Amino acid sequence: MLKAPRAVLLASLLFALPLTAPAHQKDAGQADDRLVEQFTRFAGSKSNAEALVSGLRNDQEVKLASAQGSASFTPKTDKMGFGNVNIALSLARATLAEQGIKRPTPDEIKAALNGGTVTNSAGRQVMLTGILAQRASGMGWGKIARANGFKLGELMRHRHDFKHAEFKHHHHHHRPEFHHARLDRHDRPHRLERVERPEKVERAERPERPERGRRG
Repeated sequence: MLKAPRAVLLASLLFALPLTAPAHQKDAGQADDRLVEQFTRFAGSKSNAEALVSGLRNDQEVKLASAQGSASFTPKTDKMGFGNVNIALSLARATLAEQGIKRPTPDEIKAALNGGTVTNSAGRQVMLTGILAQRASGMGWGKIARANGFKLGELMRHRHDFKHAEFKHHHHHHRPEFHHARLDRHDRPHRLERVERPEKVERAERPERPERGRRG
């Protein structure tokens, strides 16, 4: 006779539960939104930025479109965390900026990330290896940055400068703003080897005293 009331009580409790997303899902959504906002100008539109962030985060096909044309590609890396997506897109943006390309087309973004040819501001064709292609080969972020002519620390400190001007290699130093990149094992600095203590110098033996002559 008590089964029915218990079922009704259970159902009422289930309906009473708040229909809110878990905290980690909220945090992930907010991080995605920040990345989208940060790279909307680079991508050419909010929808393109969303496609880039989602594609790199989930290892899915990226479809970009603009008035200059469209392009699609699948990232050459596996799924990436927020920090790694931030670094990858920052490096791609800086690579194109160095070629004088401030408002890249979908094809130019694809070349910067997965590899391809772009025409720089001087009208010369330049072959780009691709930030994601370099990452997929096993290179760490620091090495990828150096291979493309940048210092990773400076690049990430001044990534917001792209909103106002083309990135330059040398800036005044500011406090780093980037705190979300989780570096992989091959990106972390090696521990300094413990310096061995010098061996103790042996104490010099005292010279033997000459025997005194015996008294007669």
